[in-house]
Amino acid sequence: MHEKHAKFFANLLGADNAYFDDAHRIAYCYDATRKRHLPDGVLFPRDESDISEILKYCNENKIIIVPRGAGSGFTGGALAHEGGVVLAFEKHMNKILEIDMQNMVAVVQPGCININLQREAEKPGLFYPPDPASQEYSTLGGNVSENAGGMRAAKYGITKDYVMALRAVLPNGEVIRAGKRTIKDVAGYNIAGILIASEGTLAVITEITLKLIAKPKFRKTAMGIFPSVNAAMNAVYKTMAAGVTPVAMEFLDALCIRAVETKFNKGLPQDAGALLITDVDGDVLDGLEQDLATIERVFRENGASEFRRAKDESERNDIWFARRNCSQAINIYGNLKLNEDITVPRSKLPELLERIGGIAEKYGVQVPCFGHTGDGNVHTNVMVVDRADPAQVESGHKAIEEIFKIAVELGGTLSGEHGIGISKAEFMPLAFTDAEMELFRSIKKAFDPNNILNPFKMGL
Repeated sequence: MHEKHAKFFANLLGADNAYFDDAHRIAYCYDATRKRHLPDGVLFPRDESDISEILKYCNENKIIIVPRGAGSGFTGGALAHEGGVVLAFEKHMNKILEIDMQNMVAVVQPGCININLQREAEKPGLFYPPDPASQEYSTLGGNVSENAGGMRAAKYGITKDYVMALRAVLPNGEVIRAGKRTIKDVAGYNIAGILIASEGTLAVITEITLKLIAKPKFRKTAMGIFPSVNAAMNAVYKTMAAGVTPVAMEFLDALCIRAVETKFNKGLPQDAGALLITDVDGDVLDGLEQDLATIERVFRENGASEFRRAKDESERNDIWFARRNCSQAINIYGNLKLNEDITVPRSKLPELLERIGGIAEKYGVQVPCFGHTGDGNVHTNVMVVDRADPAQVESGHKAIEEIFKIAVELGGTLSGEHGIGISKAEFMPLAFTDAEMELFRSIKKAFDPNNILNPFKMGL
């Protein structure tokens, strides 16, 4: 970075909040994709005023800004792949500003960790449901920017369902407020809705107002064991049709089951074709028992050989262990994991998983699948045995492209919660027409005419 720019940022933020050394650049050059792109510098804004001054200067000098939460994303959304400075929030702008009991809302800064809000909200008996797998370290600013989901999405929805208002800074330094702390608000365009899932390409979020709900009093957990993925997928949408809305409906296929058992020896049935793990919650215990009875009936009608109910918290944790540790376990199948998070209508899950099996056979790869089938969101993992073999890597990427095509063909989407970033940017034309892509570009230009905010992400 040019010396005059580095000097401006150091004078504005102080030398302990503006870094251009190799150590900091390397520390902020990667995310969960394992791809590496060195930024020119790393800035730690102290407040909204700092961000306004930074963006105003960068806009005038055509310096790229890449907002970053925890760097836990799977698509490269927080990578400075075109250079520029990373705007990092974890050092200063990481606080819960307010828990409003009367209006049941929380006000947080973008660097606040998801699980910290969940725990703070629970103290007065409230509940923030979105629970991405990265909840222990991902930031709420990142959750909003990617529209993160989680295991409770089947019943409670995803991040967008809880965002009531945002404060944000535009590339020219102007501060805007989008949305209100009210249940109803139909005045003007839904700017908050546009900023959600925009991956930091339109504005820099500085404050988030989130809806909270009352925490349910009781929760029950169970697991069904199925002879095949097809049987399990049929059980998913038929459970919903039976009038039960579980908090979670998570699945593991046979490859995932064997991987977890190989790595952790938890006593899972290695001859099973699939597992479904489900949670139900509510304020009436008898109602939960009735829900579990309905789920068990539907599971067994669709071929479940066993239905295990957790008797206590210890058994509940044992049941959930396989799902929570599945992602790391499947690394036994290769040293390169091409993981995607496609989503289809629930009724299309059986066909989706069957066709993914055909793709795996076609390209000679293993594709363990798991995920949030209660909302149709499947994590497909194309495993490459040797990432140093170009032919194997190419086969893996061809398999991914075909999986995307199938998801779109079945009325689904390229991503349910991970976003697009740089990893999926080239596939956007599979899901959107030229006119739709041009509309996206027009929105981007209206917010960011100089293209300084996280440019070229999402295929824009």
